[in-house]
Amino acid sequence: MPSTVGKRAIVIGAGIGGLTAARAVAPYFEHVIIIERDALPAEPSDRAGTPQAKHVHALLAGGQRALGELFPGFEHDLQKGGAVPLRVGFDTRMERPGYDPFPQRDLGFDSYGLSRALVEFVIRTRLAGDANVEIRQGCRVEKLTADAKRSTVTGVGYADADGKRIDLDAQLVVEASGRGDLTLALLESIGLPKPPVTTIGVEIAYATAIFQIPEDAPGDWKGVFHLPMPPSSRGALLLPLEGERWILTLAGRHGDNPPGDEAGFMAFVQSFRTRTIYEAIRSAKRLGDIVRYRFPESIHRHYERLDAFPSGLVLLGDAVCRFNPIWGQGMSVAAQEACALSRRLAHRAGEQDPLGGFAQAFFAETASLIVTPWAQAVIPDFIHPQTRGERPPDFEQSLKIGLAMTKLAARDPGVHKLTAEVGSLLKPRTVYMDPELTRRVMAVMAEG
Repeated sequence: MPSTVGKRAIVIGAGIGGLTAARAVAPYFEHVIIIERDALPAEPSDRAGTPQAKHVHALLAGGQRALGELFPGFEHDLQKGGAVPLRVGFDTRMERPGYDPFPQRDLGFDSYGLSRALVEFVIRTRLAGDANVEIRQGCRVEKLTADAKRSTVTGVGYADADGKRIDLDAQLVVEASGRGDLTLALLESIGLPKPPVTTIGVEIAYATAIFQIPEDAPGDWKGVFHLPMPPSSRGALLLPLEGERWILTLAGRHGDNPPGDEAGFMAFVQSFRTRTIYEAIRSAKRLGDIVRYRFPESIHRHYERLDAFPSGLVLLGDAVCRFNPIWGQGMSVAAQEACALSRRLAHRAGEQDPLGGFAQAFFAETASLIVTPWAQAVIPDFIHPQTRGERPPDFEQSLKIGLAMTKLAARDPGVHKLTAEVGSLLKPRTVYMDPELTRRVMAVMAEG
């Protein structure tokens, strides 16, 4: 039995970040309370607080591994819920500029076609087995509370479902909801600086429809990822869902927004340089309405750069970094951050002051987790000249290296697998610094 760190931990938010954080802290606190604004459904269905959940969500292999670490047997639970196994590199047809399609290969590991609602439901179901974890629904946290010295967070103030205001003390508060506004307000109130922020103005708009998979669906793929050919920003991701369904999300940037009416939606699909998705859905039965969503910018708040931060408080998930959702990284990074939280608590448990300096160490570790997914989005995002933000100083060279790596991956199954492992957050981007791989990439670049 792990040593106890404190009597109570509070987790703000019951999304993927909050639910996984609750499992991470549960062995080290006598009581864990998750405070969630929404009323949570009793089945895998969307909820009001996550409008983005109606669109394609990917659980990358690195996220699956993290969830399996927190909840042993998690992939089995997903399959019981109807998630569709996808062999990475083989089951999803990848259409990218110059490769329509990219070579399909069995790269040796799986991902799943599923809804975000299913992932949350499976996690909530597993958490229900933890006797010391409680979810308080329909409650809104209004503030973080601090001690008289303003150096330690001591709990939260929240309004319950009836509007009654309640103060709740805790030894650790985890903010895993929204943009981390509660922490930002606290820092301002106690006179500490806010973290530096990196933003990338991607201005992406989505339109999503769900279809019943037709009996004559293609047999050589289960999903399609259609990447745009610049200067066009039009792309799409079609994946299977539980219940013999397809979910199709269309995306466009900087005003080239996918329409929400059926005729406009289908015309957008017909504008792609291949007819793969159009031929698949043109006779398929649409289930429900077409829904739309906008994502203006990616945001990374650099808490790891702060010299001072209150004890008894950490943040993870979107409260620290909101990724461009087109790359499907958010759920997986949140789960990996929760694993980091678990490891840090295990290391500190039993110490005289287990939470002293804990936040700084945790932020340093999670910052290293964010490096790879953030970097993977930067170059594709800045290919579009309207993208706001500071372009990397080596942008042009990085773009050339990326194109050469793609060409090498198309030729070499081993390099293809390596790039898929990095893209799936199983390995960090530092593996690309291997001298032999660097030599080969440079040779491809020299081909012109």
